[in-house]
Amino acid sequence: MKNIPNLFTLLNLFFGSIAIILILQTNEAFVSLDAEEVSVVHLPEKITFGCLFIFLAAIVDFLDGFVARLFKATSEMGKQLDSLADVVSFGVAPGIILYQLLRISIARQPDGLDASIIWLLPALILPCATAWRLAKFNIDTSQQYGFKGLPSPASGLFVASLPLIIFNDKLGLTEILYNQWLLYAVIGGLSILMVSNLPLMALKFKDYSVKNNLPKYILLAVVIVAAVLLKWLAVPVVILAYVILSLALKNKMT
Repeated sequence: MKNIPNLFTLLNLFFGSIAIILILQTNEAFVSLDAEEVSVVHLPEKITFGCLFIFLAAIVDFLDGFVARLFKATSEMGKQLDSLADVVSFGVAPGIILYQLLRISIARQPDGLDASIIWLLPALILPCATAWRLAKFNIDTSQQYGFKGLPSPASGLFVASLPLIIFNDKLGLTEILYNQWLLYAVIGGLSILMVSNLPLMALKFKDYSVKNNLPKYILLAVVIVAAVLLKWLAVPVVILAYVILSLALKNKMT
């Protein structure tokens, strides 16, 4: 029984590895020619499949903690294994998504196909920040009912939502999300948030009173409204709301 939570953690890692395989797109080009033989840059569908596996990894990541508490099987090995899996699923895989989005963004520019790989390497900052954040979390025992810095699953899901927003775009956001400098800003912003000591709430309840959990109930309302109205765009909106609520109402957090 004590290894059941660890099996969930390994499933997280398994899903993250599948995501990487799909995102790399070794058998599908993202540049094609239209009827007039003009280069057309597009988002390969398999990248979006990889993003969905990151969401599956996040679900399993939540369940492994729940299962560990259910079976009273928490352990130091489980803690370390969880962080190792999270580096892959919410660090490396999202970093490769950003690498691919930057490739597409730059390829859409004049002479973009000949651009140096140097312009793509900032995408690898995110996995490094994720590893730093998880290592810091592992040695800090004060983050039970609050986090210092953005949790790595939140960062990973933020990035994983971007191709899904583009692929299902009904709001005309594709050109905005393909902006090279916006992608750099996403990389920098998420990385800084993860390695920072900003006080952010953990979504755990000591009790269910409104007084002690006001930011969490407001966030729940944002989740419901955003999911109905914004579809995949709800993911980054909710994560931004989570950060803003944590900082604005931190005096009400417990």
